[in-house]
Amino acid sequence: MKILVTGAAGFIGSHVTRKLIALGHEVVGLDNLNDYYDVNLKLGRLALLQALPGFSFVKMDLENREGMKSLFESGRFARVIHLAAQAGVRYSLTHPHAYVDSNVTGTVNVLEGCRHNGVEHLVFASTSSVYGMNTNMPFSPHRGVDHPLSMYASTKKAGELMGHNYAALFNLPVTVLRFFTVYGPWGRPDMALFLFARNMLAGKPIDVFNHGHHKRDFTFVEDIAEGVVRACMKVAQPNPAWDGNHPDPATSPAPFRIYNIGNNSPVELLRYIEVLEDCLGVKAEKNMLPLQAGDVPDTFADVEDLVRDVGYRPATSVETGVRRFVDWYREYYKV
Repeated sequence: MKILVTGAAGFIGSHVTRKLIALGHEVVGLDNLNDYYDVNLKLGRLALLQALPGFSFVKMDLENREGMKSLFESGRFARVIHLAAQAGVRYSLTHPHAYVDSNVTGTVNVLEGCRHNGVEHLVFASTSSVYGMNTNMPFSPHRGVDHPLSMYASTKKAGELMGHNYAALFNLPVTVLRFFTVYGPWGRPDMALFLFARNMLAGKPIDVFNHGHHKRDFTFVEDIAEGVVRACMKVAQPNPAWDGNHPDPATSPAPFRIYNIGNNSPVELLRYIEVLEDCLGVKAEKNMLPLQAGDVPDTFADVEDLVRDVGYRPATSVETGVRRFVDWYREYYKV
């Protein structure tokens, strides 16, 4: 199939694109290559993709309404995997407009492109951050997420709601995937593992928020990519048993589904740091700090729907995943 992947030069997008091409699909990758973090990292991922047959690249902002309209009209994509977004919880505290522009306006342009050009299925990347103030573990997509703690989470929830809108009004099949703390090779420099490794190798202290006591459902990027590709191949279907008197947030009488993709195994941050210390052979000097604004204390993904409907369960341990990240990091940065 011909598939559009937005955010193809991004961390998750590059892994997803490689998997799709390995399966024989033609991929058009869209990215604006912005400078939210080191552009050289994005260019490095992109160079790997451009060496593969069946890949073509379009540099464009999601907010470019006419450009996106033309791309969809000329592309005639069978399916779309929408991963591009302004990411990051803390950045959203100081740059809220960037999130509205990319994650709301940009997502509307993707939805309109799908609606008017016969796209068979849209997969939309959401986040565990939408669970916000929820503390009922594990987080289930069948419970409401109405108390977000960051503009990032709010704009991702808006994308989910707009996806349902288009599924219900225009019969566009939409699958929402909520990612849980993704890490691994080619990761983002603003995320904990990358920051920790860089500072530890430089002999600098690392900032450990919530005094290291919060837990995260750390999920290896290859597991995320596999889940995205499998979900893309399973077109969202209506739930015939859906009841408006007892509405299920994860399904709909429209072709709309929400799934978590997480490791289903929370790890305390201090343990995560221990694993990194073992892999690097360096002890971390920890600067213990309180929980940061916008952060949630713990995350834990209920993935039973993903296992049942998509036939996939992420399973890479942090010991294996962090080792693979460190191997990549040392090779890439020659340290």
